[in-house]
Amino acid sequence: MTESPPPFRDPGLPLDKRVDDLLSRLTADERVTLLHQYAPAVDRLGVAAFRTGQEALHGVAWMGRATVFPQAVGLGATWNDGLLRRVGEAVAVEARAMRSRDPRVGLNVWAPTVNLLRHPLWGRNEEGYAEDPHLTSALAAAFTRGLRGDHPTYWRTAPVLKHWLAHNNETLRDTANASVRPRVLHEYDLRAFRTAVEAGAVAGVMPAYNLVNGRPNHVSPHLRGELRRWTDEELLVCSDAGAPSNLVDSQHYFDTHEEAVAAALLAGVDSFTDHGTDPGIIVGRLRRALARTLLTGADVETAVRRHLTVRFRLGEFDPDGGPYEVTDARGVDMAAHRELAREAAEQAVVLLKNDGLLPLAPPAGDARVAVVGILADECKADWYSGTLIRRSSLLDGLRDRFGADRVTFAEGADRVRLKCAGGWLRVPASGAAALARAAGGALDPALVPGRTDLPPLAVTGDGAQATEFALVDWGEGAWTLRAPDGRYLSVAGDGFVRASADQPGGWVVQETFELVGQGEGSGGERGDGRGDGDGHGDGHLLRHIGTGGYVSVAAGGVKVAEDGEPVPAGRAEAVTVEVLERGEDAVRRVAAAAHTVIVVAGNDPHINGRETQDRTTLALPPHQERLWRAARAAQPRTALALVSAYPYAVADAHAELPALLWTAHGGQAGGTALARVIAGDVSPAGRLPQTWYAADTDLPGLFDYDIIGSRQTYLYFDGTPLYAFGHGLGYSSFAYGDLAAERDGDTLDAAFTVANTGSRTADEVAQLYARAPRRAVVDLPHRRLVGHRRVTLAPGARQRLVFRVPVTDLGFWDVRHDRWTVAPGTHELQAGASSRDIRLSVPVDLEGHAIDARPVQGAGLAAVGYDAQRGTEIVDRSRTSGDAVRALDGGAGELHFHACDFGEGTAAVTVEAAGEGAVDLIAGSTATTVTVPRTGGVYDYTSCASGFAVSGVRDLRVRLRGPVRLARLTFTGTAERGDTA
Repeated sequence: MTESPPPFRDPGLPLDKRVDDLLSRLTADERVTLLHQYAPAVDRLGVAAFRTGQEALHGVAWMGRATVFPQAVGLGATWNDGLLRRVGEAVAVEARAMRSRDPRVGLNVWAPTVNLLRHPLWGRNEEGYAEDPHLTSALAAAFTRGLRGDHPTYWRTAPVLKHWLAHNNETLRDTANASVRPRVLHEYDLRAFRTAVEAGAVAGVMPAYNLVNGRPNHVSPHLRGELRRWTDEELLVCSDAGAPSNLVDSQHYFDTHEEAVAAALLAGVDSFTDHGTDPGIIVGRLRRALARTLLTGADVETAVRRHLTVRFRLGEFDPDGGPYEVTDARGVDMAAHRELAREAAEQAVVLLKNDGLLPLAPPAGDARVAVVGILADECKADWYSGTLIRRSSLLDGLRDRFGADRVTFAEGADRVRLKCAGGWLRVPASGAAALARAAGGALDPALVPGRTDLPPLAVTGDGAQATEFALVDWGEGAWTLRAPDGRYLSVAGDGFVRASADQPGGWVVQETFELVGQGEGSGGERGDGRGDGDGHGDGHLLRHIGTGGYVSVAAGGVKVAEDGEPVPAGRAEAVTVEVLERGEDAVRRVAAAAHTVIVVAGNDPHINGRETQDRTTLALPPHQERLWRAARAAQPRTALALVSAYPYAVADAHAELPALLWTAHGGQAGGTALARVIAGDVSPAGRLPQTWYAADTDLPGLFDYDIIGSRQTYLYFDGTPLYAFGHGLGYSSFAYGDLAAERDGDTLDAAFTVANTGSRTADEVAQLYARAPRRAVVDLPHRRLVGHRRVTLAPGARQRLVFRVPVTDLGFWDVRHDRWTVAPGTHELQAGASSRDIRLSVPVDLEGHAIDARPVQGAGLAAVGYDAQRGTEIVDRSRTSGDAVRALDGGAGELHFHACDFGEGTAAVTVEAAGEGAVDLIAGSTATTVTVPRTGGVYDYTSCASGFAVSGVRDLRVRLRGPVRLARLTFTGTAERGDTA
């Protein structure tokens, strides 16, 4: 008799019943093993091994050839929810197809990244969608819907949002504390995640490496207190790589790893990504945590249930694999996906300025278009790209569009030779075939080794045999050197320098070098090192950035490391850089012979601004600054096309050039798309997803997360940006009219008409903003985005756009009463083409909630509920929950609490604090100091009191002196004081 399959294999049963059945069949020990990223098979039940985590930010990454779409920040620039949904679906289709030929391809995809682009120097700017929570959450919801699919039960892939929460610095990223006041938390950072989660298309989230308010994100109370309240779905929380160990090793938050994994699991982490593919270490820690009763079997069961729910939704336990199962790889590189990649790249192009230079007509007669610049003939991938099947540069695109004979080119790299004491550096001849650096299916491309099949650089005394290198200075001291055959100088594990890399790349980039002055060692000043008029510069040391070793000459060739150790400065060779031709001279020559010049500048996504590395400046690298200036001097008809993962401060270029464009690295079709925009085949309609500031002086500190206090993003920035959030031009013109709004219960219905008044069919991105009453007693945004729509209109066509805006979207977090509220009074809805180009406005009267004074007499004051602060940071009240405030570096800081209602009068104040120091309270002319004696530790709180006689509604200032951590203030009324006496 054939044994019937167990209930968990029956697709006809409800999902929760199937999960219950499989869960009941797993032993306690088998359940624990499922908590690692690489969950092993349970052979006796026929349960296969499973891996959480497949990178899929803008295409399936790290698993070989796949369609590569524009970087996420470029997708953000499209402002097109529908497009993002189609891209998400294409990525999911390719993941399924790729899995059919390689079971290592995962279906639990770690995408998208919804961290807000608060600070443009953040190294991972390329991974986010926008600085605005509405736009980010709308695009994330669309992308995840595409990844998930439309089936009511089954999912094509299971998307995980990254990185929870408030994470915008790579510098000290696992130890830095983001101080996030309640208003910023609720109005900004949480909102980016919430809409996507509430849309029901998210399988889980990934906590970030950093700490928020003194507590690592992997033990964040907001995972339970916020995230899991937004949905009934069994969200799977996956740790970031190595983060569980960080809780002990770098953050020193717990004494033992058993305590750490137990705390993370209890906080809501369900899957531990740590120690690579080996689950043994994490599983061992979990078992010991159970043995020490730090965890219970029920705690483990809760996490395993979430793990299994995702797998059931993916169809794993259905006999046929579920409705999204595929058995061949035809879904990869489909014609529809190629077209979608081009469409996405076209929609991502932002026209920043145009004084009539664009679009370009085909060159007539002897006219030529010169395409120049470091990125003119490049199609760059980034860390989270798949392996490019196709690629196009702007040079390719314009030659295809205008004809190769009509387009000239100069890269603008410096042509140099390198000389040391023993002679000139040369690349020996080799018969080895060229190989791409791509991971080609490595689960961790960081582990892909450098090539050692090529001979290392050698030294020759004959200058005629010296190799001529193309030198690019990417800024911040980072150089690349490329041999004539196109290979970059790189360093493999044996420490030798070879011309071996197809492109810079890898987790630790092995293709960048810097010049260091002799005698300065690794701490020396970086030098230009390029020759002056006689062609020879003074000797410098050439340091390999990846290893930290210095170029030296050994018997086997040129090396920077030996036996795994970097070559120190004392054993280095002095290197002279002989400049054969400066890049700007080549650009000037080509530009002078052209009718129009397009300068292509920007970044390499693996250098200066990427995961693990923040930028230090908004400035365009000086090398590329020289190129556009040389082109402009030779031919005023020069446009600057910025291809980059982040904004630049290019005020001079804006002032001097007739046209500027920006696009993120556009994936496989980026060059073709940009060419079609420049040629006028497509009217550009990308819009900036973040503010472009005019100078570094406009920026707050990288670690300042208080967008309100430090006036960050378009929401609060008081200065004049170079280009505003939402800015973007096109080749047509649009008129806005007839804005109307009315309230329908809890919703505002708004509508306005957009008309194409130009002569071209074009897209317009209509933007709807809300502006709070100007007399509100709290500091609210200048305006905030509440709706957007990208529409295509023919000349003369018009369209009525309708938006339904929840009234709550006009609200804010009222720290006086710890609630979300809407300010009473006359709000405005504003329609326009950017945050600074408002065309229409209409008043909307809302009752809201009166913003009453703080009822401090009865409720007291939470220290974290301040209105303004100076010199403080928020820290953890305990390891599990609560907040406190301390002065930075144990010095002095101040908190401001507006409109505190002390009623008929207080007699005393009690502070709840830990540490040691003094708390000064000042309300008008009344002041007191509460001395806090040393407590047993930072989590050992004590209550200390002092007389404080004040009445009525007053502003209160609270000064913190010394390493005291203030959690709460409680006020005792005069009557209470008398009764106590």
